[in-house]
Amino acid sequence: MLSYFSDLRYREVIDIHTGLRLGYVCDLEFDDSDGRIISLITPGRAKMFGLLGREDDYVLPWSCIVRIGSDIILVEAKGDFMRRKRRRRLLI
Repeated sequence: MLSYFSDLRYREVIDIHTGLRLGYVCDLEFDDSDGRIISLITPGRAKMFGLLGREDDYVLPWSCIVRIGSDIILVEAKGDFMRRKRRRRLLI
């Protein structure tokens, strides 16, 4: 099965233990030297319908991914998920 990153963006991420819907993949981190994917990033939940911003993003290490299906990605959390504030990109 051949997949592109643009295909991953339309797959929902779900924790298999709690059934928590973590959202859709918005970004990924990869190692330049090895060319490997390190983690997937999904956006945090919206606060007050998005008027008050968002919670921190979920950072899902590649090792916690159980299965990538045609429409969802199943992950297994060992404890809590890592959270990270979204970095703003500078426009040049």
